[in-house]
Amino acid sequence: MRILTCIVCPIGCSLTVGEEPELPVSGNRCPRGAVYALEEIRSPKRVVTATCGITAGIAGAGARETALRRAPVKSSAPCPREKIPELLAEIYKTRVTLPVKSGDIVIANWQGTGLDILAVRELS
Repeated sequence: MRILTCIVCPIGCSLTVGEEPELPVSGNRCPRGAVYALEEIRSPKRVVTATCGITAGIAGAGARETALRRAPVKSSAPCPREKIPELLAEIYKTRVTLPVKSGDIVIANWQGTGLDILAVRELS
């Protein structure tokens, strides 16, 4: 038996998930809690946030951007938890060329998964 706290909505139901093969879920106040619990047990996923390097000169940028050495990025969708270290390694060795806008794709279709890595801040 596992106990989880649902993060789908602000209520934060305390979920209890029974043993395999049925994996019964109890404690959820809505059907989304049961779906969350089963996905968390069977195939946990997380949105990945990190930073990648910057390569271009920063001509015409303000002092704040000039001091930055890394660009913040995040995954476009949740990534399987077991692949996160591999994804982070790829992000950390990636360098973006300025200017970059929020929402620009930094890494497209990572390993054919359909997962994109997006810039989350405009830098010039």
